[in-house]
Amino acid sequence: MEMMWLAIVLTGALIVLLSMGVWIALALIAVGIIGMEVFAGAPGGSILATNSWASSASWTMTALPLFIWMGEILFRTKLSEDMFTGLAPWVDKLPGRLLHVNVLGCGIFAAVSGSSAATAATIGRISLPELKSRGYPESISIGSLAGSGTLGLLIPPSIIMIVYGVAAQISVARLFIAGVLPGLLLMALFSGYILLWAGLNKEKIPAATLKMSFVEKLNASRSLIPVVLLIIGVIGSIYAGYATATEAAAIGVVGALLIAALSGMLTRVTFVESLLGAVRTSTMIFFILLGAAYLTSAMSFTGLPAALANWIAGVGMPAWALLAALTLFFIVLGCFLDGISIVLLTTSVILPAVQAAGIDLLWFGIFIVLVVEMAQITPPVGFNLFVVQSMSGKDIFTIAKASFPFFVLMIVAVAVITIFPQIVLSLPSAMVAR
Repeated sequence: MEMMWLAIVLTGALIVLLSMGVWIALALIAVGIIGMEVFAGAPGGSILATNSWASSASWTMTALPLFIWMGEILFRTKLSEDMFTGLAPWVDKLPGRLLHVNVLGCGIFAAVSGSSAATAATIGRISLPELKSRGYPESISIGSLAGSGTLGLLIPPSIIMIVYGVAAQISVARLFIAGVLPGLLLMALFSGYILLWAGLNKEKIPAATLKMSFVEKLNASRSLIPVVLLIIGVIGSIYAGYATATEAAAIGVVGALLIAALSGMLTRVTFVESLLGAVRTSTMIFFILLGAAYLTSAMSFTGLPAALANWIAGVGMPAWALLAALTLFFIVLGCFLDGISIVLLTTSVILPAVQAAGIDLLWFGIFIVLVVEMAQITPPVGFNLFVVQSMSGKDIFTIAKASFPFFVLMIVAVAVITIFPQIVLSLPSAMVAR
């Protein structure tokens, strides 16, 4: 009962602070101080000073600003335009035709971005006007973009995977590789739904207009070759054991700068803008990470995570029941918080319980990313919904309705990796150790 009241007080304090508009990092630190000083009798100030250094002095975390910068550089190139031009000829004969460009384009950009919002914005600024001008239904165009944009969280390099890896103290490189097959699975589910929808609504899909030979298709796609090579270089170097996640991030930045320079888009202005964009995003994440690390320490002092883990072990809750409860919990949180905040807020309390249930933390990392992906298209605070709203001019609930089938497909993906965990674990177990 004492632990239950402790959880209620700390959760209530966090909800009150967040509802007042207090910055997430400051709210986390404040709740941590309450836990330390009031319930644990520990010196909150000195522990905060120690944690501020310990949570930021991490070699692994240096990959975070580098991958963010790589995405910022490519965001300012003609990549989105090249995506549509290069991918359109290959999908024009499929049911659904150019709608598949949203899925494939988001999948490719996700592999060089790490951010779902950046992925949706980059692909959407070209694909939505193009699809509308060619007569494609707006609902499926918007829904496929909002859903596919979430691939930025799952397909490596993923910012949220780095954050989870540091919080859970597991290999970020193995997390990256673990996300490859689930990412391809999700792309296949999205494209499969478009194929099915197009088959049932043939009259709504414009006729094929692109008539190109194989050589002409290759020529149209030549601008995508540098980006594909960059993806292979970044992911391949990690998988083969030639580079750590941080070293691969450095390779990615150099490659992105070369692509931008060769495309003529690397100017002093775009360089400074990309750098400042990476700094803003990185410092925001690091500040939240600091607050989350301090709250984690506070939770340890109060004994709440251990009590929760012992309770789950004592009750004998099966793993599937815990995962079902956590899925619902994360979906609700996704209505109010962004993905990174969800991971940082919950890991300190949830991970001991997950371990007590015998769930692999590497597999759970991909699970939590998939569920957080759902949060990106959950109203009223789904970040991808806001991105698509700004480009389409539609209200948020219209966009959420169009995105709902893709939300359901994410639930299917979670069920599939739960039934077949080797989809997540097979590639990491085959990695070449450095």
